[in-house]
Amino acid sequence: MKRLFKNIYLEFRFFIGLIVLAFLFIMAFQFPGLLIISKTLFVVFVAITLVDSILLFKLKGIEATRVLPEKLSNGDENPIDIKILNKHPFNVALNLIDELPFQYQKRDFQINTHIKKGAEKKITYTLRPLERGEYHFGHLNIYTTSPIGLISRRYQFGQNAMVPNYPSFLQLKKYMLIAFSNKIFEFGLKKIRRIGHTMEFEQIKDYVPGDDIRNINWKATAKRNQLMVNQFQDERSQPIYSVIDKGRSMKMPFDGLSLLDYAINATLVISNVALKKQDKAGMFSFSRKVENKVVAERRPSQMNQILETLYNLNTDFSESDFSRLYIDIKRNLTQRSLLLLYTNFETLDALHRQLSYLQAIAKNHVLVVIFFENTELEKLTLKESDSTYDIFEKTIAEKFVYEKKLIVNELQKHGIQSILTPPEDLTINTINKYLEIKARGLI
Repeated sequence: MKRLFKNIYLEFRFFIGLIVLAFLFIMAFQFPGLLIISKTLFVVFVAITLVDSILLFKLKGIEATRVLPEKLSNGDENPIDIKILNKHPFNVALNLIDELPFQYQKRDFQINTHIKKGAEKKITYTLRPLERGEYHFGHLNIYTTSPIGLISRRYQFGQNAMVPNYPSFLQLKKYMLIAFSNKIFEFGLKKIRRIGHTMEFEQIKDYVPGDDIRNINWKATAKRNQLMVNQFQDERSQPIYSVIDKGRSMKMPFDGLSLLDYAINATLVISNVALKKQDKAGMFSFSRKVENKVVAERRPSQMNQILETLYNLNTDFSESDFSRLYIDIKRNLTQRSLLLLYTNFETLDALHRQLSYLQAIAKNHVLVVIFFENTELEKLTLKESDSTYDIFEKTIAEKFVYEKKLIVNELQKHGIQSILTPPEDLTINTINKYLEIKARGLI
């Protein structure tokens, strides 16, 4: 009985009815003829309430299931499905309240809808997680109301459901689809012209009109007494490492996601692209020390290993030690590799403190320093100034924006390639740089 009463909720119509009855009883003091009408209406009201209760509690009711994905994709809209079956012989109004994970801090989430008698309905809403980790869902609460609408009954389904939130694998799938479509350039990917002969030898074949005469193999031609040419294939199995700075500078948030999470999402995509290009993909992170290492390989399980490593990656809020990074790379990376270094420099002085280590790394490897535009400062520079304070604020913002461009020039002056990108364009710009480096034969 206690459980029954816990699931009964009074609706707005019920209180309106009580207010009307109370008003009639009060008026009966002045007009005694209203007393009989008031009592009659009260009995009718109680009877209708009992009928409403019987309709909701004595019949079969509804069934509902929350369908959660196996894992959530960080920073993306993830669909959550709710399937509802109405077993009542009448139409039902529903008020659906899903207890979302605490990371959202949302206590007013609800969906109001109707479902016809004997019908099945699917409701879909989306969630955009911004932190990696475990997301625990509470009860799925559904409040049903009959056509009378005086009371509602609560049903609870699907408690204690947990879904892990992984780096953006939906973004990974999106770029895979783009790569096989004809709309590749609509998403910012550039067509890179291959420069020179930066390919591996494959075989010697007979010359046919149209072959590059520079590839004629004169020794083979003399032996066969006919023109023979060297045939090449794209260079493969080049080590591609994503190096993620997980110091405190990477905790800065943009559009809800930290710079570290943008770098993690880009690492997942570029690793997949590199593997599809027959290269070896690997990664490691650094702050006070180098860790989270995944050696560059082309194994079938490589992407899963990278995904699991990225899932557990978090900043330690310390100052990043680039000297440790240089020493570890010198000891462990003996083959010339492409290093995509995700970090962030806000000032030229911050770059100069680490420049000697970056130069030392770039001597033996192709180093690309990837850092971020401060999009909030960019917006500030475009804002109209209405006061002296606004002018001062805008001037400081322009100074910091200009300093980012000076960092790019400083890296270029020392022979280090770089990408200065808005956080939301990080993945596209990283893929473009990788394709450019491959086309130019730098690795």
